Amino acid sequence: MQQANQDAWPPEAFRLKLQQWSREVERPLPWRAEKDPYRIWVSEIILQQTRVEQGLPYFQRFLAAFPDLLALAGAPEEQVFKLWEGLGYYSRARNLLRCARLLATEYGGRFPDSYQALLALPGIGPYTAAALASFAFGLPHAVVDGNVERVLSRIWGIQTPVNTASGKKLFQELGQSLLDRQAPGPHNQAMMDFGALHCTPRRPLCPSCPFQDRCHAFLNGQIDLFPVKWKKTAKTKRFFHYLVFRFMDQTWIRQRTEKDIWTQLYEFPLLETDTVELAPETLLRLAPFQGLLAHAQPQRLHPTKIYRQTLSHQIVHARFWEIPLRSEPGPDQTPGLVAVSATGLPQYAFPRIIRWYLDEKNLSLDLF
Repeated sequence: MQQANQDAWPPEAFRLKLQQWSREVERPLPWRAEKDPYRIWVSEIILQQTRVEQGLPYFQRFLAAFPDLLALAGAPEEQVFKLWEGLGYYSRARNLLRCARLLATEYGGRFPDSYQALLALPGIGPYTAAALASFAFGLPHAVVDGNVERVLSRIWGIQTPVNTASGKKLFQELGQSLLDRQAPGPHNQAMMDFGALHCTPRRPLCPSCPFQDRCHAFLNGQIDLFPVKWKKTAKTKRFFHYLVFRFMDQTWIRQRTEKDIWTQLYEFPLLETDTVELAPETLLRLAPFQGLLAHAQPQRLHPTKIYRQTLSHQIVHARFWEIPLRSEPGPDQTPGLVAVSATGLPQYAFPRIIRWYLDEKNLSLDLF
């Protein structure tokens, strides 16, 4: 593992430059200078894998619905997932609720005030624990997110891939060595702001950078080469065919129980195949819920366009088959399914790819 060259920027000189920059440039974020660990926690969980511009309205809606920890702990899962809909990475919402309930029942409704105790909570890793420890409790723990890693890798010319265990360790150690232990919260916020606003992934503001005279990437014309990342394996392609059974104003959905990122979300009955192109007769032969299909009108079976969603390890291609029924099926033909009216669909939390389909149907006023 590469060792960071501390002489590139001595910690005291680096902190001084960072503080001067931070006084001149500041993001007007609603959680800035926040001391309430609940609000800090909610903002940090929402902003994982999410841009500030996208996460901000979710943060505001979430706090409006759950203004404090006990309100969230007592919330039904359906309400939490619905408010989270569209953010993706639904394990974050599940862990948020688990953590809130644990804190309410075993911690007296309060967050512990030590890094190690925070780290032991559901859904809280080193980054979130450091953010809570420094922002809420003023403890000297460096927050190292993607923005900070980019800044450090460019200035110090770190070749160790940022997405490896050794890289994570190196960046955390370097971030900790630079930390202003007297004001860890403002220091951490300034580091993240600098990466988000100045040392950006594309077109960083190098001409006005306060660190340019000792920045390895700038001096060597290698801005676009940092941070170094280990090439990941190719994403798996998956092909989904959703069956949108329709009778009058009703359709049928199910709650996912499979252990994946969409667990507990709702979906239409699903057939997964090895191709997105499927003949209607093949769909009729392979699809689940043959009892429902017995009520179908095959001559009116048409697929929608292809919808595509890229996830962390896979790419989902989906088509929706809108299948009108001649008569209403009985409960024995719809085991595990829930009958829902068109106006009732918005109250359920769906994966984003299904929400795209529903939103387009609403815009065309042709849901059913």
